[in-house]
Amino acid sequence: MGEKIRCAHILVEKLSVAEEILKKLKEGGNFSELAAQYSIDGSRRRGGDLGEFGKGMMVRPFEDAAFALKKGEISGIVKTQFGYHIIKRIQ
Repeated sequence: MGEKIRCAHILVEKLSVAEEILKKLKEGGNFSELAAQYSIDGSRRRGGDLGEFGKGMMVRPFEDAAFALKKGEISGIVKTQFGYHIIKRIQ
């Protein structure tokens, strides 16, 4: 079935908002709290948690960034057709 990973994300519509969130994360901001505050999708109610997924289940730019992360690591800004994501690998 292949490798599965678990990630959370923060999805926003504007690059400027994503940059602001990334700055807050680098200054020690709490990922789950920022996801609940800013994210525009339903995962915000779970602190951005998307659960487990394998390859081929997410859009390519998101998947490539997510699978490149190590556990606990946070991505830079990833653009997809849905907006701008910041991804955190949970496991």
